Amino acid sequence: MIIRLATAFSGIGAIEQAFKRLHIDHRIVFACDNGDIEIKIDSDSELEKIRKMNSVSEKREYVENLYKKLSRKSNFVEKSYKANYHVENDNFFYDVKLLDGRDFTNQVDLFVGGSPCQSFSIAGQRGGFEDTRGTLFYDYVRLVKEIQPKVFIYENVYGVITHDKGKTWDTMQNVFSELGYYYKWQILDSKNYGIPQGRRRLFVVGFKDKIKASKFVFPNQTELNFTMQDFLLDNCAEGNFRCDEMGNIDLLPGGQSVDKCLSQKLIDYVLSPGTKNFYHEDAGIDLPIARAILSTQGNTHRASVNNYVTTNGHIRALEPRESLRLMGFPDDFVIAVSRTQSYKQSGNSIVVDVLMYIVKEIMKVFGE
Repeated sequence: MIIRLATAFSGIGAIEQAFKRLHIDHRIVFACDNGDIEIKIDSDSELEKIRKMNSVSEKREYVENLYKKLSRKSNFVEKSYKANYHVENDNFFYDVKLLDGRDFTNQVDLFVGGSPCQSFSIAGQRGGFEDTRGTLFYDYVRLVKEIQPKVFIYENVYGVITHDKGKTWDTMQNVFSELGYYYKWQILDSKNYGIPQGRRRLFVVGFKDKIKASKFVFPNQTELNFTMQDFLLDNCAEGNFRCDEMGNIDLLPGGQSVDKCLSQKLIDYVLSPGTKNFYHEDAGIDLPIARAILSTQGNTHRASVNNYVTTNGHIRALEPRESLRLMGFPDDFVIAVSRTQSYKQSGNSIVVDVLMYIVKEIMKVFGE
């Protein structure tokens, strides 16, 4: 069985990497990510125009040209994605708001994505699909509605549950129900699924088939066998962070030197508790379980927020390769962008190992 996979807010391909590590036969029907490039357009009118075009390639090229015309920025996410995965018919799209999901109706088995947490304008007491218009969540669920995948996985920060005093999450749940999908949700932390990083995220898994949905269960927590130190280049050299035949992390012995250390001025800053407006006493470094990897980790945050480690008595930030490892990407993942962009992309990603455990449970249901 070949799983037909599609993603929105695709990033560097966490679900694609999960399938690769699990050695599950699949093909990528499409991916979509604008690389955080903002352009000023009337999305509704542009989508209406796009829907009238004759082919998927014409629609894709139109949107790409629109971005090139209105912005000089490069889509670095596309660069990373295409350096690591093959997308069927070159179907990498630039804008979820301008993607016509009807082109892929009933052609996708698993659709995966997340969206920024945004509050909605609730028209009535219940709140539903139309009340989410103008948000990226609306476009995610619009695509679910148009594509009709057999299963979807939606991911977001765990704080969405309490966002806007719970109104946001209430509306989102109503929308999932309106779509006609049977869904389950749970907060999962990556440190409970093989990765030494404290990263709690909301996962929603929806099935078109009610019986299959009833059989799906979220994965049980597993014992953590690694620390952040195990993932450092000091202890595991470039190329030694691999996966075995079952997809499990396999660290080969041997480390390498890392010479990018902080200046004394930066050390004094990152180890300081801060001021009355930004005060944290916990300036811990060399943590066994990393703090949540940030998309802004390339900036110098205080140690109470960011992750710092000690190499030969000198304090340094995590290297891009180490950040990727802490998101579950083995060393055969090609870093095709700058340090700054790589930090940003790993911080925006979903932890691969968490998705692997979810996919295993989904595949059990499909296999019955």
